[in-house]
Amino acid sequence: MNTETQNNNHLIKRIFVKTGVLPLFLIIVVITMSIATDSFLAEKNLLTVARQSTYLILAAVAQMIILLTRGLDLSIGTMFAMSSVITSMTMVALFGEDSSPWVVIIIGMLAGMGSCMLIGALNGVGVAFFNIPPFIMTLAMSSIVAGLAFYITGGTPVYGMPDEFSEVFGYGKVFGVSTPIIVTVVIVAAVYVYINWTRMGRYLYAIGGNPKATELSGINVKFHLFFTYLISSFITGISALLLTARLESGESNIGVEYPLISIAACAIGGVSLFGGIGKLSNVVLGAIFIILVQNGMNLLQLNSYLQMVAIGILLIFAVVADNYRVKLSMGLNN
Repeated sequence: MNTETQNNNHLIKRIFVKTGVLPLFLIIVVITMSIATDSFLAEKNLLTVARQSTYLILAAVAQMIILLTRGLDLSIGTMFAMSSVITSMTMVALFGEDSSPWVVIIIGMLAGMGSCMLIGALNGVGVAFFNIPPFIMTLAMSSIVAGLAFYITGGTPVYGMPDEFSEVFGYGKVFGVSTPIIVTVVIVAAVYVYINWTRMGRYLYAIGGNPKATELSGINVKFHLFFTYLISSFITGISALLLTARLESGESNIGVEYPLISIAACAIGGVSLFGGIGKLSNVVLGAIFIILVQNGMNLLQLNSYLQMVAIGILLIFAVVADNYRVKLSMGLNN
Protein backbone atom coordinates (compact mmCIF):
# COMPACT_ATOMS: atom_id res chain seq x y z
CA MET A 1 0.00 0.00 0.00
CA ASN A 2 1.54 3.32 -1.04
CA THR A 3 1.95 6.33 1.23
CA GLU A 4 -0.88 8.32 -0.39
CA THR A 5 -3.39 5.49 0.16
CA GLN A 6 -2.25 5.09 3.77
CA ASN A 7 -2.70 8.82 4.38
CA ASN A 8 -6.18 8.73 2.84
CA ASN A 9 -7.19 5.75 4.98
CA HIS A 10 -5.81 7.47 8.06
CA LEU A 11 -7.78 10.63 7.23
CA ILE A 12 -11.00 8.64 6.70
CA LYS A 13 -10.53 6.91 10.05
CA ARG A 14 -9.97 10.23 11.82
CA ILE A 15 -13.10 11.71 10.25
CA PHE A 16 -15.08 8.62 11.31
CA VAL A 17 -13.72 8.82 14.87
CA LYS A 18 -14.70 12.48 15.09
CA THR A 19 -18.14 12.39 13.42
CA GLY A 20 -19.37 8.81 13.84
CA VAL A 21 -21.91 7.16 11.54
CA LEU A 22 -24.50 9.96 11.62
CA PRO A 23 -23.32 11.94 8.55
CA LEU A 24 -23.22 8.75 6.49
CA PHE A 25 -26.70 7.76 7.69
CA LEU A 26 -28.11 11.19 6.84
CA ILE A 27 -26.61 11.20 3.34
CA ILE A 28 -27.93 7.70 2.57
CA VAL A 29 -31.45 8.47 3.83
CA VAL A 30 -31.76 11.82 2.04
CA ILE A 31 -30.53 10.40 -1.29
CA THR A 32 -32.61 7.22 -1.04
CA MET A 33 -35.85 8.92 -0.02
CA SER A 34 -35.39 11.73 -2.55
CA ILE A 35 -35.15 9.16 -5.33
CA ALA A 36 -38.02 7.05 -3.96
CA THR A 37 -40.53 9.89 -3.52
CA ASP A 38 -40.78 13.40 -4.99
CA SER A 39 -42.45 14.88 -1.91
CA PHE A 40 -39.67 14.03 0.55
CA LEU A 41 -37.71 17.27 0.05
CA ALA A 42 -40.82 19.41 -0.44
CA GLU A 43 -40.97 22.45 1.87
CA LYS A 44 -44.26 21.34 3.42
CA ASN A 45 -42.87 17.91 4.27
CA LEU A 46 -39.64 19.31 5.74
CA LEU A 47 -41.66 21.65 7.97
CA THR A 48 -43.71 18.66 9.10
CA VAL A 49 -40.51 16.77 9.92
CA ALA A 50 -39.20 19.75 11.90
CA ARG A 51 -42.37 19.93 13.99
CA GLN A 52 -42.61 16.16 14.50
CA SER A 53 -38.96 16.04 15.55
CA THR A 54 -39.47 18.32 18.53
CA TYR A 55 -40.92 15.67 20.85
CA LEU A 56 -38.18 13.14 20.11
CA ILE A 57 -35.43 15.76 20.30
CA LEU A 58 -36.44 16.66 23.84
CA ALA A 59 -36.78 12.99 24.83
CA ALA A 60 -33.35 12.23 23.32
CA VAL A 61 -31.76 15.19 25.13
CA ALA A 62 -33.26 13.91 28.39
CA GLN A 63 -31.91 10.43 27.65
CA MET A 64 -28.47 11.82 26.75
CA ILE A 65 -28.07 13.50 30.13
CA ILE A 66 -28.66 10.14 31.81
CA LEU A 67 -26.40 8.22 29.42
CA LEU A 68 -23.51 10.59 30.09
CA THR A 69 -23.47 9.36 33.71
CA ARG A 70 -23.42 5.66 32.66
CA GLY A 71 -27.14 5.47 33.29
CA LEU A 72 -30.20 4.56 31.26
CA ASP A 73 -33.83 5.69 31.51
CA LEU A 74 -36.44 3.19 30.34
CA SER A 75 -39.24 5.10 32.10
CA ILE A 76 -39.24 8.04 29.67
CA GLY A 77 -42.18 6.58 27.75
CA THR A 78 -44.36 6.14 30.83
CA MET A 79 -43.46 9.68 31.93
CA PHE A 80 -45.16 10.83 28.73
CA ALA A 81 -48.22 8.76 29.56
CA MET A 82 -48.53 9.78 33.20
CA SER A 83 -47.91 13.46 32.50
CA SER A 84 -50.51 13.40 29.72
CA VAL A 85 -53.08 11.71 31.95
CA ILE A 86 -52.49 13.93 34.99
CA THR A 87 -52.42 17.13 32.92
CA SER A 88 -55.65 16.36 31.08
CA MET A 89 -57.55 15.03 34.12
CA THR A 90 -56.57 18.06 36.20
CA MET A 91 -57.71 20.46 33.49
CA VAL A 92 -60.98 18.61 32.94
CA ALA A 93 -61.69 18.54 36.69
CA LEU A 94 -61.09 22.28 37.10
CA PHE A 95 -62.52 23.56 33.82
CA GLY A 96 -66.01 25.03 34.02
CA GLU A 97 -68.13 27.96 32.92
CA ASP A 98 -66.85 30.27 35.66
CA SER A 99 -63.20 29.19 35.57
CA SER A 100 -60.42 31.01 33.79
CA PRO A 101 -59.03 28.81 30.99
CA TRP A 102 -55.47 29.96 31.57
CA VAL A 103 -55.58 29.36 35.31
CA VAL A 104 -56.82 25.84 34.57
CA ILE A 105 -54.11 25.35 31.93
CA ILE A 106 -51.31 26.53 34.22
CA ILE A 107 -52.46 24.32 37.12
CA GLY A 108 -52.85 21.35 34.78
CA MET A 109 -49.40 21.85 33.30
CA LEU A 110 -47.82 22.15 36.74
CA ALA A 111 -49.58 18.95 37.82
CA GLY A 112 -48.30 17.12 34.73
CA MET A 113 -44.77 18.40 35.21
CA GLY A 114 -44.93 17.51 38.89
CA SER A 115 -45.89 13.91 38.12
CA CYS A 116 -42.97 13.60 35.68
CA MET A 117 -40.47 15.05 38.12
CA LEU A 118 -41.73 12.79 40.91
CA ILE A 119 -40.94 9.79 38.71
CA GLY A 120 -37.51 11.27 37.95
CA ALA A 121 -36.88 11.92 41.65
CA LEU A 122 -37.75 8.32 42.54
CA ASN A 123 -35.43 7.07 39.79
CA GLY A 124 -32.69 9.34 41.11
CA VAL A 125 -33.12 8.17 44.71
CA GLY A 126 -33.06 4.52 43.68
CA VAL A 127 -29.97 4.86 41.49
CA ALA A 128 -27.96 7.36 43.53
CA PHE A 129 -28.74 6.45 47.13
CA PHE A 130 -29.78 2.79 47.00
CA ASN A 131 -27.32 1.78 44.25
CA ILE A 132 -30.02 0.10 42.16
CA PRO A 133 -28.76 -0.40 38.59
CA PRO A 134 -30.36 2.23 36.32
CA PHE A 135 -31.70 -0.44 33.96
CA ILE A 136 -33.55 -2.21 36.78
CA MET A 137 -34.74 0.95 38.53
CA THR A 138 -36.15 2.66 35.46
CA LEU A 139 -37.61 -0.58 34.08
CA ALA A 140 -39.43 -1.15 37.39
CA MET A 141 -40.69 2.46 37.42
CA SER A 142 -41.84 2.04 33.83
CA SER A 143 -43.96 -0.93 34.81
CA ILE A 144 -45.38 0.79 37.89
CA VAL A 145 -46.22 4.06 36.15
CA ALA A 146 -47.70 2.38 33.07
CA GLY A 147 -49.96 0.31 35.31
CA LEU A 148 -51.07 3.39 37.24
CA ALA A 149 -51.76 5.38 34.05
CA PHE A 150 -53.98 2.64 32.63
CA TYR A 151 -55.66 2.06 36.01
CA ILE A 152 -56.54 5.75 36.40
CA THR A 153 -58.02 6.10 32.91
CA GLY A 154 -59.11 2.56 32.16
CA GLY A 155 -57.23 2.97 28.90
CA THR A 156 -59.73 5.59 27.71
CA PRO A 157 -58.53 8.94 26.31
CA VAL A 158 -59.33 11.99 28.44
CA TYR A 159 -61.08 14.82 26.56
CA GLY A 160 -62.43 18.23 27.59
CA MET A 161 -59.31 20.37 28.09
CA PRO A 162 -59.52 24.11 27.33
CA ASP A 163 -59.14 24.79 23.61
CA GLU A 164 -56.49 27.42 24.34
CA PHE A 165 -54.10 24.69 25.51
CA SER A 166 -53.96 23.03 22.09
CA GLU A 167 -54.29 26.28 20.16
CA VAL A 168 -51.16 27.70 21.78
CA PHE A 169 -48.92 24.75 22.69
CA GLY A 170 -50.03 22.25 20.09
CA TYR A 171 -50.85 24.23 16.96
CA GLY A 172 -49.78 27.77 17.82
CA LYS A 173 -47.19 29.81 15.96
CA VAL A 174 -45.01 32.79 16.87
CA PHE A 175 -43.87 34.86 13.88
CA GLY A 176 -44.79 31.92 11.68
CA VAL A 177 -42.74 29.40 13.66
CA SER A 178 -44.49 26.50 15.41
CA THR A 179 -44.63 26.83 19.21
CA PRO A 180 -43.16 23.33 19.84
CA ILE A 181 -40.16 24.23 17.67
CA ILE A 182 -39.55 27.45 19.62
CA VAL A 183 -39.84 25.65 22.97
CA THR A 184 -37.47 22.92 21.76
CA VAL A 185 -34.86 25.44 20.59
CA VAL A 186 -35.00 27.21 23.96
CA ILE A 187 -34.64 23.97 25.93
CA VAL A 188 -31.81 22.66 23.75
CA ALA A 189 -29.97 25.97 24.09
CA ALA A 190 -30.39 25.88 27.88
CA VAL A 191 -29.12 22.28 28.06
CA TYR A 192 -26.15 23.20 25.85
CA VAL A 193 -25.19 25.94 28.29
CA TYR A 194 -25.73 23.58 31.23
CA ILE A 195 -23.55 20.71 30.01
CA ASN A 196 -20.82 22.78 28.34
CA TRP A 197 -20.51 25.96 30.36
CA THR A 198 -21.34 25.00 33.93
CA ARG A 199 -19.41 23.04 36.54
CA MET A 200 -22.38 20.71 37.17
CA GLY A 201 -22.57 19.93 33.46
CA ARG A 202 -18.90 18.97 33.32
CA TYR A 203 -19.46 16.68 36.30
CA LEU A 204 -21.78 14.56 34.11
CA TYR A 205 -18.86 13.66 31.86
CA ALA A 206 -16.58 13.11 34.85
CA ILE A 207 -19.07 10.76 36.55
CA GLY A 208 -19.61 8.83 33.33
CA GLY A 209 -15.88 8.62 32.64
CA ASN A 210 -14.84 7.38 36.08
CA PRO A 211 -17.33 7.65 38.97
CA LYS A 212 -14.89 6.43 41.64
CA ALA A 213 -12.20 8.92 40.67
CA THR A 214 -14.82 11.67 40.54
CA GLU A 215 -15.96 10.86 44.07
CA LEU A 216 -12.39 10.73 45.34
CA SER A 217 -11.83 14.21 43.90
CA GLY A 218 -14.43 15.58 46.32
CA ILE A 219 -17.48 15.75 44.05
CA ASN A 220 -20.79 14.62 45.56
CA VAL A 221 -21.58 11.94 42.98
CA LYS A 222 -24.82 10.81 44.65
CA PHE A 223 -26.32 14.31 44.61
CA HIS A 224 -25.34 14.94 41.00
CA LEU A 225 -26.75 11.59 39.89
CA PHE A 226 -30.03 12.39 41.63
CA PHE A 227 -30.13 15.87 40.11
CA THR A 228 -29.44 14.41 36.66
CA TYR A 229 -32.54 12.23 36.79
CA LEU A 230 -34.56 15.20 38.03
CA ILE A 231 -33.41 17.45 35.17
CA SER A 232 -34.04 14.66 32.65
CA SER A 233 -37.61 14.19 33.89
CA PHE A 234 -38.21 17.96 33.67
CA ILE A 235 -37.22 17.96 29.99
CA THR A 236 -39.34 14.87 29.35
CA GLY A 237 -42.29 16.57 31.05
CA ILE A 238 -42.08 19.55 28.71
CA SER A 239 -42.10 17.24 25.69
CA ALA A 240 -45.08 15.35 27.13
CA LEU A 241 -47.05 18.59 27.57
CA LEU A 242 -46.37 19.64 23.97
CA LEU A 243 -47.45 16.24 22.65
CA THR A 244 -50.59 16.22 24.81
CA ALA A 245 -51.52 19.64 23.47
CA ARG A 246 -51.00 18.38 19.93
CA LEU A 247 -53.21 15.33 20.52
CA GLU A 248 -55.85 17.44 22.32
CA SER A 249 -56.40 14.61 24.79
CA GLY A 250 -54.79 12.75 27.63
CA GLU A 251 -53.52 9.35 26.50
CA SER A 252 -52.29 6.53 28.73
CA ASN A 253 -50.48 4.83 25.86
CA ILE A 254 -48.48 7.67 24.32
CA GLY A 255 -44.70 7.57 24.46
CA VAL A 256 -44.46 3.77 24.28
CA GLU A 257 -41.76 3.96 21.60
CA TYR A 258 -39.74 6.78 23.16
CA PRO A 259 -37.37 4.72 25.35
CA LEU A 260 -36.13 2.81 22.30
CA ILE A 261 -35.96 5.65 19.80
CA SER A 262 -34.46 8.13 22.29
CA ILE A 263 -31.65 5.65 22.98
CA ALA A 264 -31.31 5.07 19.23
CA ALA A 265 -31.06 8.83 18.59
CA CYS A 266 -28.31 9.11 21.20
CA ALA A 267 -26.41 6.06 19.94
CA ILE A 268 -26.62 7.20 16.31
CA GLY A 269 -25.50 10.64 17.48
CA GLY A 270 -22.34 9.17 18.98
CA VAL A 271 -23.27 9.14 22.68
CA SER A 272 -21.45 6.28 24.35
CA LEU A 273 -23.70 3.80 26.16
CA PHE A 274 -20.82 3.36 28.61
CA GLY A 275 -20.92 6.99 29.74
CA GLY A 276 -18.77 10.08 29.53
CA ILE A 277 -18.93 10.71 25.77
CA GLY A 278 -21.50 12.61 23.71
CA LYS A 279 -22.32 15.89 21.98
CA LEU A 280 -25.69 17.59 22.22
CA SER A 281 -25.69 18.76 18.60
CA ASN A 282 -25.21 15.19 17.36
CA VAL A 283 -28.08 13.95 19.52
CA VAL A 284 -30.39 16.58 18.00
CA LEU A 285 -29.32 15.49 14.53
CA GLY A 286 -29.77 11.85 15.54
CA ALA A 287 -33.37 12.52 16.56
CA ILE A 288 -34.05 14.41 13.32
CA PHE A 289 -32.52 11.50 11.38
CA ILE A 290 -34.92 9.00 12.98
CA ILE A 291 -37.93 11.19 12.22
CA LEU A 292 -36.66 11.55 8.63
CA VAL A 293 -36.53 7.75 8.35
CA GLN A 294 -40.04 7.37 9.75
CA ASN A 295 -41.35 10.17 7.56
CA GLY A 296 -39.79 8.65 4.45
CA MET A 297 -41.24 5.24 5.26
CA ASN A 298 -44.66 6.83 5.77
CA LEU A 299 -44.43 8.53 2.37
CA LEU A 300 -43.58 5.13 0.88
CA GLN A 301 -46.62 3.73 2.74
CA LEU A 302 -44.58 1.07 4.50
CA ASN A 303 -46.11 -0.78 7.42
CA SER A 304 -45.55 0.81 10.85
CA TYR A 305 -44.25 -2.49 12.18
CA LEU A 306 -41.49 -2.40 9.57
CA GLN A 307 -40.51 1.00 10.93
CA MET A 308 -39.94 -0.63 14.33
CA VAL A 309 -37.74 -3.22 12.63
CA ALA A 310 -35.77 -0.49 10.86
CA ILE A 311 -35.18 1.48 14.08
CA GLY A 312 -34.04 -1.67 15.89
CA ILE A 313 -31.56 -2.50 13.13
CA LEU A 314 -30.25 1.07 13.13
CA LEU A 315 -29.76 0.92 16.91
CA ILE A 316 -27.74 -2.31 16.69
CA PHE A 317 -25.65 -0.96 13.82
CA ALA A 318 -25.05 2.32 15.66
CA VAL A 319 -23.80 0.53 18.80
CA VAL A 320 -21.51 -1.73 16.75
CA ALA A 321 -20.16 1.31 14.88
CA ASP A 322 -19.67 3.18 18.15
CA ASN A 323 -17.65 0.30 19.61
CA TYR A 324 -15.51 0.23 16.47
CA ARG A 325 -15.08 4.00 16.66
CA VAL A 326 -13.83 3.74 20.26
CA LYS A 327 -11.27 1.10 19.24
CA LEU A 328 -10.15 3.23 16.31
CA SER A 329 -9.81 6.24 18.58
CA MET A 330 -7.59 4.31 21.00
CA GLY A 331 -5.46 3.04 18.10
CA LEU A 332 -5.04 6.49 16.55
CA ASN A 333 -4.08 8.05 19.87
CA ASN A 334 -1.43 5.46 20.61
